Amino acid sequence: MKKYICTTCDYIYDPEIGDEEGGIPPGTVFEDLPDDWVCPDCGDSKEVFEPLED
Repeated sequence: MKKYICTTCDYIYDPEIGDEEGGIPPGTVFEDLPDDWVCPDCGDSKEVFEPLED
């Protein structure tokens, strides 16, 4: 599963971990995150995230 990085604060969304505090269970791919999900570190929207290159 592909990881995504916040271009504002460099938080990395890892679908294998999810976002427990945000109510996102492990195994949730980035594309399936709710539209109103925000970066847990800086609060920016999904639009500022980019795929993380391996």
